[in-house]
Amino acid sequence: MRRLRRLAHLVLFCPFSKGLQGRLPGLRVRCIFLAWLGIFACSWLVYVHYSSYSERCRGHVCQVVICDQYRKGIISGSVCQDLCELHMVEWRTCLSAAPAQQVYSGLWRDKDVTIKCGIEETLDSKARSDAAPRRELVLFDKPTRGTSIKEFREMTLSFLKANMGDLPSLPALVGQVLLMADFNKDNRVSLAEAKSVWALLQRNEFLLLLSLQEKEHASRLLGYCGDLYLTEGVPHGAWHAAALPPLLRPLLPPALQGALQQWLGPAWPWRAKIAIGLLEFVEELFHGSYGTFYMCETTLANVGYTATYDFKMADLQQVAPEATVRRFLQGRRCEHSADCTYGRDCRAPCDRLMRQCKGDLIQPNLAKVCALLRGYLLPGAPADLREELGTQLRTCTTLSGLASQVEAHHSLVLSHLKTLLWKKISNTKYS
Repeated sequence: MRRLRRLAHLVLFCPFSKGLQGRLPGLRVRCIFLAWLGIFACSWLVYVHYSSYSERCRGHVCQVVICDQYRKGIISGSVCQDLCELHMVEWRTCLSAAPAQQVYSGLWRDKDVTIKCGIEETLDSKARSDAAPRRELVLFDKPTRGTSIKEFREMTLSFLKANMGDLPSLPALVGQVLLMADFNKDNRVSLAEAKSVWALLQRNEFLLLLSLQEKEHASRLLGYCGDLYLTEGVPHGAWHAAALPPLLRPLLPPALQGALQQWLGPAWPWRAKIAIGLLEFVEELFHGSYGTFYMCETTLANVGYTATYDFKMADLQQVAPEATVRRFLQGRRCEHSADCTYGRDCRAPCDRLMRQCKGDLIQPNLAKVCALLRGYLLPGAPADLREELGTQLRTCTTLSGLASQVEAHHSLVLSHLKTLLWKKISNTKYS
């Protein structure tokens, strides 16, 4: 009986033919070694995943620090009481990609929400007892006591001009900031309210959300406490492989990634509808009420959609005002164009004679989005549409960032693409 069990064990792990029986002892050792190697590799992956999770996901730290500042009267906001006293904000799944920016799905007043909070200072100081005071000094240091509302208005306007350019529409945006600061509608802005709003303005995504509040493709702001803020619930991801652990993504070959996208993602007509929304979002970023914005990390991981397949931008962290990008590039020393990169893919040419970055980007938003849509729309596209769609997307990806060419071709190419997709899905259940 013992021999039968041993033989079954060998057949299970090393199913070799009878002609190799003389080599079984050596092969068994090799199989055992490979099995232990596999167990070790799996254990290491699990360890790395959970250690990474504990490093990235520190929502409890964020809540402790924010509520500590709230109880001291340093900050204020529309969700502070629910977060810190009534405990009506429920933290659910951690979605953080980096420790500095905490992102969680959650529930607030029976609404699905996304909770976002930055904890750079707290993380830098680890578990030291002075973590909260240090955060207070660094983040909630402005405005100072004695600042008048007029001075705060001018201070906010100057900040917006520096980050978004000198636009005639900025005073209206300052009005929105002050209106939001007065969350309790008592017609005055307290020091705690002003400190909170000022800290929020330092968050790039918050500034973008505020600027794009009237646009249907950006998530709506629901409330804040200090520099923690809540937006509408997390949109569905357009690319399911983006939900895989970061260590496993590079292991997937491109063919398998494309197959996952088709098998697990929406049907092609729904993808076409999402793509139309993404193209409309590009339009909204181009010469909007508050200037032009650049998409500086164009990946499918940032593309989301609602339950009805309407496009929603999942992450605005890497969307930047034109003025901010130009200020970063202006006078920057370079040897090649890679030195002239803002974010992940907002790249300008390098003037090798002057060894300085130029102001115009190599690729505008539309060209980068079209390159993204080639892999998103062409697989599974209807046969009668695939050739023309491929041609238009290739034409679109050749657009350069030169202002003259963008002005001449941007709207025309974008309009043609939207029309082509819309004609295919109009008058169907997908429209």
